[in-house]
Amino acid sequence: MDFYYTIESNAVAEFRDRGSRFIAHAFPLTEAGSFKKIIQDLKKEHPKAVHHCFAYRLGITKDIFRVSDDGEPSGTAGKPILGQIDSKELTDVLIVVVRYFGGTLLGVPGLINAYKTVTSLVLQTVPIIKKNVEVKYELHFEYADLNEVLKAVKQCNAQILVQEIQLFPFIKVSIPLVSEQFFLAMINNLRNVRIQQMI
Repeated sequence: MDFYYTIESNAVAEFRDRGSRFIAHAFPLTEAGSFKKIIQDLKKEHPKAVHHCFAYRLGITKDIFRVSDDGEPSGTAGKPILGQIDSKELTDVLIVVVRYFGGTLLGVPGLINAYKTVTSLVLQTVPIIKKNVEVKYELHFEYADLNEVLKAVKQCNAQILVQEIQLFPFIKVSIPLVSEQFFLAMINNLRNVRIQQMI
């Protein structure tokens, strides 16, 4: 897989059903550890809300995910939210739905519909972007090879992450997976360049 789809910015959408308000917040998310602070911030922003349900999917292979019904009947909130993320084939996305109870019970089908609908609405408001899968390399070389190394970086549409041009120059680059073999072939033609993949 050479590319994946995700969102670039935050978004908010709202859906109402029989007095209950469902407010969906969408966030780009690249690591699982940062979602807890987002939930805490939303709980401060919506202190009177009864539920803060969420789902996220992470990683290029999309195998990292988590759902939470946060007190709603099992399977009525987190799964429908994740289902909408998956229906758009997205990854690196967190959606939190904040619910204000309106006094009327919606039942299991009503809850599933509400969480699914508000998630679909928020994903319609945020631009979906296509991103290249990238691999990172660190290169150490002699100053005389600087121009050739930078030429390879440019030709492969690589991004320089770190650059140190001292007595012993080195750079860290992020290369689109589709250009990796071409980049390695160019670099391997330079005798004084040491290259290693970054984990």
